[in-house]
Amino acid sequence: MQTVSRPQVVAVVEAGQEPLPPGIQAALGQLVGAAKEGLLALSVGVGLGVLEELMAEEVDEVCGPKGKHDPERAAYRHGSEEGQVTLGGRRVQVARPRMRSKDGSEEVPVRTYEHFASRDELSAIVLERMLAGVSTRRYRRCQEPVGQQVEQQARSTSKSAVSRTFVARTQEALAELLGRRLEDVRLAVLMIDGILFKERCCVVALGITTEGVKVPLGLWEGSTENKTVATSLLADLVARGLDVQQGVLVVIDGSKALRAAVNAVLRPRTPVHRCVRHYADSRIMRTLPANAARVAVIAAMGSA
Repeated sequence: MQTVSRPQVVAVVEAGQEPLPPGIQAALGQLVGAAKEGLLALSVGVGLGVLEELMAEEVDEVCGPKGKHDPERAAYRHGSEEGQVTLGGRRVQVARPRMRSKDGSEEVPVRTYEHFASRDELSAIVLERMLAGVSTRRYRRCQEPVGQQVEQQARSTSKSAVSRTFVARTQEALAELLGRRLEDVRLAVLMIDGILFKERCCVVALGITTEGVKVPLGLWEGSTENKTVATSLLADLVARGLDVQQGVLVVIDGSKALRAAVNAVLRPRTPVHRCVRHYADSRIMRTLPANAARVAVIAAMGSA
């Protein structure tokens, strides 16, 4: 039996195989470069390639195969333009195909692109990182490594862009908080107090349900912790469906304005409990003379 050398066997096998199409060879060459930058960069490259294929398939379904006349088609190809999709807390540029209706009156949307182009995921990531303590200046440093080529085309990672996204997302969250209905909330305790934010006073209402769960109910901004602001806050809670007729214990500090608001909106016989510390501090202050000793007690209370 004649022995065949290994190089000859390899040459025969390779000769029997068909060469890969140029497009696939080019794509594989790009993936090899991405693989050198890590597994995540390789996955991003594959994902972007799949996105392009999905958009191309959708265009074929709507407009028919490219280069073939289809009288039954609902739209026709209208070139492409630069678009952006959300990827790991950044916006990445992609080529977005365009389609127009058969009569040319309007543009037909590419549903696949619209799904991945949504900014909801970007806003959620920005909000999560900002609440975790990441500053706008350091936001870009927290990004996952997705490859040098993708990173060079990334958008919405600058300090100003992150700040705008955070402001818009927090405004939406605040509007949702102040507008949601409260019929399904069963309170045992309603706590009301004023908190200072940047020299502005916000009267906050925090509820504790019958199951012991804390639920933020709303807040109202004003110049001080006055009766008008507190009354507006409580009236808004009642208008949104909060049931206070079942018996709720209201907890406040020593503010007379909060007590007056409770009497005005809820009812004068609503049980009210004052904070023990505020109550004790107010009694101590009433028994002290207006001299240096009183100033010393005020300083000690503030540092406690």
